[in-house]
Amino acid sequence: MNTVTVVGLGYVGLPLACLCAEKGNKVYGLDTDKNKVDLINRNQSPISDDYLTSKLKSLKNRIRATTNAVECIPSSDVVVVCVPTPIDKNNLPDLTALMESISTISKFIKQGTLLVVESTVYPGTIEEVVAPILKKQGFDAYKNDVFVAHCPERIDPGNKRWTIDNLTRVVGGITKEATDKAAEFYRGIVNANVIELSGVKAAEATKIMENTFRDVNIAFVNEMAKSFDRAGIDIIEVIKGASTKPFAFMPHYPGAGVGGHCIPVDPYYLIEKAKQIGFNHKFLSLAREINNSMPHYTVELLEDCIHKLKKTIKNAKVGVLGLAYKANVDDTRESPAFEIISILKTKGADVVAFDPYVKNLSNIKDLDGLLQKSDYIILVTEHDEFKNMDLNMLKKHKVLVVIDGRNCLDKEKIKSMGILYHGIGRS
Repeated sequence: MNTVTVVGLGYVGLPLACLCAEKGNKVYGLDTDKNKVDLINRNQSPISDDYLTSKLKSLKNRIRATTNAVECIPSSDVVVVCVPTPIDKNNLPDLTALMESISTISKFIKQGTLLVVESTVYPGTIEEVVAPILKKQGFDAYKNDVFVAHCPERIDPGNKRWTIDNLTRVVGGITKEATDKAAEFYRGIVNANVIELSGVKAAEATKIMENTFRDVNIAFVNEMAKSFDRAGIDIIEVIKGASTKPFAFMPHYPGAGVGGHCIPVDPYYLIEKAKQIGFNHKFLSLAREINNSMPHYTVELLEDCIHKLKKTIKNAKVGVLGLAYKANVDDTRESPAFEIISILKTKGADVVAFDPYVKNLSNIKDLDGLLQKSDYIILVTEHDEFKNMDLNMLKKHKVLVVIDGRNCLDKEKIKSMGILYHGIGRS
């Protein structure tokens, strides 16, 4: 049994802390948010997630959450860092939380501890940022004073098939010994393969490549959606057809925008790091440009439909369905909904928004209330409540236009009711 401290109790760190405790480790959770710490110590999840709610109740105080590093870091055999690594307003990597965490850890960590960073970083961060901070406190990671490794987080909130327990993990350390120790630790907590890479840079690059792959493919299909729309071709039908090929095609789907803590962020880490070493990622930059254009494109689709009705978007009553970045979770990080709402308001529209998982940011109490106040609808998040809603409610409340930003509604039924429908690449 190890004593493990998980630093950062968010969407990545809290599930990891639960998993470590479930496998018999003594677990601390270190976070700067006192409200979050208090909730966890009362066996309550600060995140709206059925898995976490159930786990915390069943674990019954086997995770000790704290805001005090002295309480946990000195006694820990393993410290895992899961703090946010976002981008700033200029799309540049922001490592502030990581640097502050490592600085705090370095003051209290004991010799021989395994220190793993799960936060997504650009290749070179562990050696160029983390190791020097430890060095200032007298710990030489290259001499294994502290065993430093990277294991890129792999978690998909709301995914019931692929969980933190059964996803293959990859690890890479500053030294071979660090790699071995990290692999041993993860093999003790996950029911999946743990792959040892040649070094820490390869591990850092793995996560960036995974999410950049998705960003590029989503950008491709978003651009195809725009093209097919002009040609009168339903892209969902085409994707379904292409998916019958048993090799060399992987379906990705268009939408009103790309959200989450990974896909819209991680490519910028690679783009910026590549610039520093004299390489320009044209392909990645273009993918980001295309995907960033989708909220504007979605609003343009609404404007086109409004113009067909010989009306204007100014003072238009627009209802936005969904604020979370993906279905059936409360995570709003980088959600395109907020950009869509901002664009609508800039154009003078009267906007109401509802999300059953993000009620604190909704300005209407329920779906029925939103439909009552809306002449036009933009669906941004494919929550089950929206996908499964009685479409007759649209006609009942005299909705004139539906923009289906996730292509998840029955377009033929909506159109049969005399309502203008437009999806992303399908009309």
